[in-house]
Amino acid sequence: MEDRSLKYAIHEAAREGQTSKVESLLNANPKLATLRDEDDRLPIHWAVSYNRLPIVQHLIQLPTFDPDVQDGSGWTPLMMACSRKDADPIVSLLLAKDADVNAKTLSGQTALHFTASKANLDVARTLVKHKASARVKDKRGQLALHRAAAVGSVPMMKILLEAKSPLNATDVDGMTALHHAVCEGHGDAALLLLVAGAEWDKQDSEGRMALDLVPDAKTRSYIVQAAEREGIDLE
Repeated sequence: MEDRSLKYAIHEAAREGQTSKVESLLNANPKLATLRDEDDRLPIHWAVSYNRLPIVQHLIQLPTFDPDVQDGSGWTPLMMACSRKDADPIVSLLLAKDADVNAKTLSGQTALHFTASKANLDVARTLVKHKASARVKDKRGQLALHRAAAVGSVPMMKILLEAKSPLNATDVDGMTALHHAVCEGHGDAALLLLVAGAEWDKQDSEGRMALDLVPDAKTRSYIVQAAEREGIDLE
């Protein structure tokens, strides 16, 4: 039985950033670039997820490279790059190789969902420029906007709304982006949505309006007063 550490040496080298080792292993056996490990990942997946730019640069030049190759959960290299805060150069490389910006994981998320969660604004703008759709729901019914609202990123929400994200769409729990923003105590995010026209009286699957989910009186007061200054009466 082949030793596991030897069989998946290239995956380990990709994780650890051992560029010369990756190159020597591939020189000896080019097929290693398409070897799947026990996580159903290729070396490119590990190189991207650990932000190993020199290794990624090498792997994407191989004739067998597929920019949209998925791991066992349906993640592509682009999704992995977009889930990091510091992998903008890798995102650019993958897009230059025509990576599919709207590919979905098995759970239905796209690269834009992951970018929204990380509030990575530059990457979000790049994805939208490359025709990433802000209208895709994952299997929980969530848009990238739901995620941006949950982390309270006003700039990210602006990017997504400008990209024609639905404003009042509900997830499987009947929650809108406004519900998520208020639930997490993000007053500025809630205000942006209200000014954009969010339906403040829309109820989730348990009959709760967004303000019913506010975590404390101080946040509620802030949202109500800020909305009132914008001519929006929530009470």
